Amino acid sequence: MTAPLIETPRLRLRHHIASDLDALCDLFETDRARHMGGPIPRVHAWRWMASEIAMWDLMGHGAWGIETRDGTFLGQIGILRPPHFPEREIGWTLLETAEGQGFATEAALAVLAWGWEQGYSTLVSYIAPDNMRSIALATRLGARHDPAAALPEGETADDTVVYRHSPDTDGSPEAYA
Repeated sequence: MTAPLIETPRLRLRHHIASDLDALCDLFETDRARHMGGPIPRVHAWRWMASEIAMWDLMGHGAWGIETRDGTFLGQIGILRPPHFPEREIGWTLLETAEGQGFATEAALAVLAWGWEQGYSTLVSYIAPDNMRSIALATRLGARHDPAAALPEGETADDTVVYRHSPDTDGSPEAYA
């Protein structure tokens, strides 16, 4: 199974292609990956991303590549649940050149709507406590800090805070449209 195509006014969320992995591996090798346990050596980043793509076949959800309508690659977003995650997570990673333009918000709103259409009743975002940009995005999306939520295996509250995303009160995705 491949990632379903999702289009927004400015973006296309699509199944990853090999050049996406090259760009993301380059990113993960830098200090910009510090909020995700990095820098991460290329071989480990490649395996990590390949597993997120394979989740489509194994779990019916996974990672999308984010690109502009003209085909410029911007980063990744996904609904992910590797074995050490207690819940499905919506997570995002943008290339530095894509930050500050609303792309992450636009992509996340589209993925949340997709998740609610799949019948998910909640999603979480596992975020490093000092990652203020991701905390701000989760808050903009309507997520609330959930200090009672289970953390990924081996992580503590010093490593990770949990922000919980929920559809609006009637269970429909309109709040995210």
